[in-house]
Amino acid sequence: MKKYSIFLIFIFSCNSNADRTKAFVPESSGNLNHVTVVMAEKDWKSSLGNTVRDSMGIIYEGLPLDEPQYSLRYMNPVTFKGFARQNRNVIWFRKDSISRFQLAKNYFARPQILALITGEDRENQAFFFEENISLLRRTIAENERKEKLRRINKSLSTENNIKQRFGIRLKYPSAYKTVKDTANFIWIQKPIQKGHLNLVVYTLPENSIDGAFNKKILNIRDSIGKLYIPGRLPGSYLITERAFRPYFFKASLDGKEGYLTKGTWEVANDFMAGPFVNYMINDSVQKRIIVIEGFAFAPSVSKRDYMFELNTILSTFELGD
Repeated sequence: MKKYSIFLIFIFSCNSNADRTKAFVPESSGNLNHVTVVMAEKDWKSSLGNTVRDSMGIIYEGLPLDEPQYSLRYMNPVTFKGFARQNRNVIWFRKDSISRFQLAKNYFARPQILALITGEDRENQAFFFEENISLLRRTIAENERKEKLRRINKSLSTENNIKQRFGIRLKYPSAYKTVKDTANFIWIQKPIQKGHLNLVVYTLPENSIDGAFNKKILNIRDSIGKLYIPGRLPGSYLITERAFRPYFFKASLDGKEGYLTKGTWEVANDFMAGPFVNYMINDSVQKRIIVIEGFAFAPSVSKRDYMFELNTILSTFELGD
C-alpha cells in the first residue's frame, strides 16, 4: 500500500474569517456515548466497516459484563443531510484522491466532533483511521464528558455537606440525596428505575495505603462497607468482589496524585452486586487521603451510562478554595 503523510487538521470555523457561533449552527443531538458512522453501505459491510466496529467498540472498563464504550449507528451518505448532520459525534468516510484524516469541531452543530477520513480506496481510509484512532477516541470521550457536565449543571444539588465536612467540591445533580452523614463518612444516593446510583466520600490517614496498595485499597473498601453500607438482610454489607480482578491505575484529580480502582462490588451474605469506581487522592497539605467513590446497583440492565455518569461526577473533584 502506498502510504501518505498524516494530516491532522482541526477545523473551528465554516470560513477563514469568522468563528462559528451559536447563530450559525444548531444544537447537536443524540444519546451520550453514541457515534454515527457515515460510509457507503458496501464499505460498512467490508473490512473497513469491521475495522471501525473493532476500533470504536472497545470495552468500557470495570463493568461486570462487557459493554462497548460507544454505541455505533450506521448511516448511508445519501441520508446524511439536514437533521442527520446534527448528531454530536460523527465519523465520515469519503472517497477522494487526497488521503487524510481531519477533525472538525462544531461544524454542523454545537457541540459536535466530526472526523472526516478520505482516501482513494478502503485500504487508504482504513490506514488513516487506524493511525489516528487514539486521538479520535480521546477527543470524543472529552466531548461526551463535557456534554454530561453541561446536563448536570442544569440542575445542580445545593447540598454542601461534603464541602463543609471535607473541604472538597463535587458537582452532582439535585436528584442525589444524602442518606448517611457521619463524622468521617458521607453517602449520597440517586434512585433509578431498577436500583440506585451512589456516591461515598471519606478520608484516611496519609500512610494508609503505603506498600501493597492494591491489597490495602480493597481491604479498606471492605472495612468501610462493613461499618457504613449495610445490605438488605441483617448482617449483610458491601464488599469487593474478588473473583473479578479490579483494575488499578495511577491517577490525578485537581492536580493531586492518587490511585484509581475500577471493579465489582458485592454484598456479603446477600445476592447483590454491581460496578464501582474508586479514587484515593493524596492531600499532602492536610496529611490525609481523600476517598471518593461511585457505585451502581442496576440489575438486569446496561450499566455503562450509569457508570459514565458517576465517573463524570467524580471528575469534578476540587480540593479547597
